[in-house]
Amino acid sequence: MATRSQTTESGNVLLPVLPLKDLCLFPEASLAVVVAAPGALRALEIAKRTGSRVLALAQRESPSSPRDLHEMGTIARVTEDTTLPDGGHRVELDGASRARAVSVVGTDVLVAEVTLLDEGDAGDDWGAAVEALARYLHAHAELRSFLDQQRRSPEPMSWVNLACQHLPITATARQKLLESAAPDRCLKISRGLDALLRKEQGA
Repeated sequence: MATRSQTTESGNVLLPVLPLKDLCLFPEASLAVVVAAPGALRALEIAKRTGSRVLALAQRESPSSPRDLHEMGTIARVTEDTTLPDGGHRVELDGASRARAVSVVGTDVLVAEVTLLDEGDAGDDWGAAVEALARYLHAHAELRSFLDQQRRSPEPMSWVNLACQHLPITATARQKLLESAAPDRCLKISRGLDALLRKEQGA
């Protein structure tokens, strides 16, 4: 029987850390990853007993230690867990909310004290991002279909986060977007989308 995640005196949540190599997960997006490292497998075991939640943090280096992880990540729920023939696991992560690791401790398995981050109000900035996304998707029918299938909410920031997750940008660029507040993220993604479209069209 699963138990709830522990909380600290300051109200922060304690969650097992799932390091991501060359990947970044956004809220309201899904990501399939293969987990093979012993510490990461142990984190999955802990998650199963505490509500199936992990803190997905991108690695700076591999193998990972607390100092090699980005502080900003995403709280995610493990929705699927398939054991592979080699003993590794293929897991499906569903991003829930942005979060910051106040501290990360452990050796065999990493555990983070996590504070949730308010997305804030994107104001009118999300409109430009959604319009840029529409222009880009108009030229990429296959991506538009994929995002249509992935859409879970009518909220504009859902589309922005999905764009951040699935567009052809580097993991480093994704991490910088994740670390940006909602208005900045909208502005960056709208500029980035239009730049990608101009490049692809040879403009």
